[in-house]
Amino acid sequence: MVRKKILTKSVATSKQATATGARQKTRVSIFHTCADIPRLDWEAAAPKHNRFLQLPYLEVIEANPPLGMHFTYLLFYQHHRPIGVAIGQIQYFKADRSINKNREDNPNPCFFNTFARFIRGLVASKVEFNVLVVGNLLLTGEHGFYFSPEAVNPQQAIPILEEGLDMCMQELDKRKQRLSGILMKEFYDTNQTVSQGLKQHAYNEFTIQPSMVMDLRPEWNDFSDYLTALQSKYRVRVKRAFKKADGIEKRELDIDQIAQHLDQIYELYRSIASNSGFNMINLNKNYLLELKKAFPEDFYLNGYFLNGELVGFYTTLFNYREMEAHFLGFDQELNLKHQIYLNMLYDMVRTGIENNAERIVFARTALEIKSSVGAVAHEMNCYLRHRNAFTNNFVNPILEYLRPTKDWKPRHPFRENRQTTQSLS
Repeated sequence: MVRKKILTKSVATSKQATATGARQKTRVSIFHTCADIPRLDWEAAAPKHNRFLQLPYLEVIEANPPLGMHFTYLLFYQHHRPIGVAIGQIQYFKADRSINKNREDNPNPCFFNTFARFIRGLVASKVEFNVLVVGNLLLTGEHGFYFSPEAVNPQQAIPILEEGLDMCMQELDKRKQRLSGILMKEFYDTNQTVSQGLKQHAYNEFTIQPSMVMDLRPEWNDFSDYLTALQSKYRVRVKRAFKKADGIEKRELDIDQIAQHLDQIYELYRSIASNSGFNMINLNKNYLLELKKAFPEDFYLNGYFLNGELVGFYTTLFNYREMEAHFLGFDQELNLKHQIYLNMLYDMVRTGIENNAERIVFARTALEIKSSVGAVAHEMNCYLRHRNAFTNNFVNPILEYLRPTKDWKPRHPFRENRQTTQSLS
């Protein structure tokens, strides 16, 4: 299937709430629904290279939100010219409902597990926690805010953003949505400008599992070129995985087929999500279907069938030349017999190559197996500030204690050592 870019018509709408800041003669307009955002202004300010800060994608999430999630959007202006955007996801969290007590003590925690253990150390299990996430809980990467580099230099970005967030918090207070704190999710550790700026505003830095990213070589025209680049023992591993999957039929599902199998898709997703230590989000059942409707040429849902029954699926979403590995699910017992998950990783590589992606973002978790496919770890940090200044003083020691251990072994599957870690900031 060859992807075609989708063009969206722009329609201007009215603003909902506006606040003014003095810094750099910048003002910020605050909205709580995409329908109220002046579409032309947002499109002028949002990055052209990042789908996840553009309205068509944001509208899908808002219309199909994870359980308990609310939204806020910040649009920045200078001299009436839109120059920046930021998105906020307001997520209600109750410790005794969200944390799986049997899973929280993972020695190499992912973002959600780390945050779960932080809450355990900070508050009693009955306490409710309402957090403003600047970023996207459904994605891995720097998808929280953007400023035009022509209008705002990197050193100015955080102070301007902070002023806008302060006004946003005041606005949410008026709406009876009082927040416990702000979570900046998430940044590559090479992004020192952001790191230094947030620390100056009393944010506490904490390390999370790295993002696993695979750069696809320009000379790879098909999957056989990828196989040729592998060391022999890794080629044997690919062939063994494919042989294990004998009897499994792999199909790309269209809109009607996704709708037909929606119950099974959601059940398989939940079987994986419920096995994690911390369920901060509960994916909306219709989210993946609506993504396919919104991005029919850029979103893939591939099903794995055994004897006519759906036993696994994975999804990918193209962010222009970058392919994001999105949500997946599979029967865990059958995975042991048929190596379903490993087959999915190889099939994602195939999909990326066939669609001329420059890189694949495999996200976090399962670091070693993703490394064996060719992904490289890129270290990432999050930043948390509790609204209560006294409580905020105790955040950093707790987060430092929960720093994930590095007990996994990176693999080097290629014959030539050309897969190197690069800055993605």
